[in-house]
Amino acid sequence: MHLYPIKAGNFKLDGGAMFGVVPKVLWNKTNPADQNNLIDIAARCLLIERDNKLILIDAGMGNKQSEKFFSYYSLWGDEDLNKSLNTAGFHSDDITDVFITHLHFDHCGGVVTWNSDKTGYELAFKNARIWSNQNHWDWATNPNPREKASFLKENILPIEDSGQLHLISRDGNDLSSSEELGFDILFVDGHTEKQMIPHIRYKDKTIVFMADLLPTVGHIPLPYVMGYDTRPLLTLTEKEKFLNKAADEGYYLFLEHDAHNEIITVKHTEKGVRLDQTFSCAEIFN
Repeated sequence: MHLYPIKAGNFKLDGGAMFGVVPKVLWNKTNPADQNNLIDIAARCLLIERDNKLILIDAGMGNKQSEKFFSYYSLWGDEDLNKSLNTAGFHSDDITDVFITHLHFDHCGGVVTWNSDKTGYELAFKNARIWSNQNHWDWATNPNPREKASFLKENILPIEDSGQLHLISRDGNDLSSSEELGFDILFVDGHTEKQMIPHIRYKDKTIVFMADLLPTVGHIPLPYVMGYDTRPLLTLTEKEKFLNKAADEGYYLFLEHDAHNEIITVKHTEKGVRLDQTFSCAEIFN
């Protein structure tokens, strides 16, 4: 097995929204805001090369939205999903599976692109199975008013229309095992219904793709929960349970949204679970 970080771009989000009720004087220490109160956010995806499969976890927000749409998110840097795949030695047509942790636009937008004459949409990964789960799919295709702006129909409906949609079943255990994909999945409901958190065995390590359960290092303290979460008290409970296990088991946490920290470990302290070590992907994957 080989693992590759895939950089699908960088953007900015409102720091207050990213930290909910936590005062700026606290979160600004780890996630400094600019003059517009925006903090740096990454769209760091993960590519798994195993046997005859190339499995991409999440795909960033893509490039098909309007200039006005992107202006809300202050894109920065020159990183791009296809360019990053090419740098790793692959093409979008090589991808066999795309695993979407959840269908918010910054995680799945890159799955769907314009067709050649921009009259409609097509999948960016024409040979890939696209993975979600039934509960989350139903939640996203009939969105509540709070999340409606994050579940964009142009990111979701073309996946179903393509015939490439596949749904993962939960087996009732804390970690559901996917034989097709070769990793375990933790289902969590605080951020959105049935977000999926992959646990990947790599050499002697467990790499956990954190998605929005732990967006950045700054979100490690339990009360530091995003304002975007639909059930913040549930996130707090889910995060506490996960972080205690991560500290006990020595998990390596792959941070999708932290623009400045790629992989971390955590440890138990008198103040609760806190940051232990930080690593680059190159240090862990090479």
